[in-house]
Amino acid sequence: MKDLLEITRTNRRLLLKIMDNYSLEDLNRVPEGFSNNLIWNIAHVVVTQQLLVYKLSGLPLIIDDELVNLYKKGTKTERTVSQEEVSTIRELLFSTLDKTEEDISADIFKEYTEYPTSTGFVLKSVKDAISFNNFHEGIHLGYILALKKSL
Repeated sequence: MKDLLEITRTNRRLLLKIMDNYSLEDLNRVPEGFSNNLIWNIAHVVVTQQLLVYKLSGLPLIIDDELVNLYKKGTKTERTVSQEEVSTIRELLFSTLDKTEEDISADIFKEYTEYPTSTGFVLKSVKDAISFNNFHEGIHLGYILALKKSL
């Protein structure tokens, strides 16, 4: 699973570069025709990884419930994100992956609740979750690239 997490890290490095190269105002801007902004998409992938990997394994999340409620599936941009929150999201991009890698090495993932994704693929294991998460993050990276062109 190390290779799967390296794919996630590669995507997250691209997201970090975007965070570092856009102003707080641009990260928060929702261009016409879009329902979310850059920072929502970045936070959403952090939250989704936690839900797919940890929650469905019956384990506590590394992130707090407030972040989950703001960025989980079905939410949208409804407020301006502060620089402090951007910094938190920035830190979580990699700390969540580091912890996931540690937890895989410690073999803590024992159970998994099957989950049918919105694409029709059914997740049956933590390995499925990490693989699907890479697919999901790729979709959001594409969305982010489209958003960038609209800013």
